Amino acid sequence: MHIGAVAERTELSLRTLRHYDEIGLVTPSARSEGGFRLYTEADVERILLIRRMKPLGFTLQQMQELLDITDAVTAPDTTNASDSADAPADAVDRLRAFEESAIERRRALEKQVVMADEFLARLRDLTGR
Repeated sequence: MHIGAVAERTELSLRTLRHYDEIGLVTPSARSEGGFRLYTEADVERILLIRRMKPLGFTLQQMQELLDITDAVTAPDTTNASDSADAPADAVDRLRAFEESAIERRRALEKQVVMADEFLARLRDLTGR
């Protein structure tokens, strides 16, 4: 699918999607004869994973690391037989570390939402609403 359709599905701007391509975070799987970016469903799923990480404050580097980990978990590299047995276990451990970090970050966001709700309630009290 073209970048416009991906932008609409992911609720990200064209500029953001182009930036992700330029830095190698998510590179479209193909290009049209005219040079337009063409994305697959798998590309869109990677973009949606990134989009879900954004509110939790993960950096672009961390996003790339998570994409690499998910690649290792879903399709382990078997080119080096001595490393192939260890790679998936290591990737799963790293994935669990990301999960723990996401849980902590979500808790922090929940606290911020509670504080925002308290602030809004105070404003409503002051305005008589």
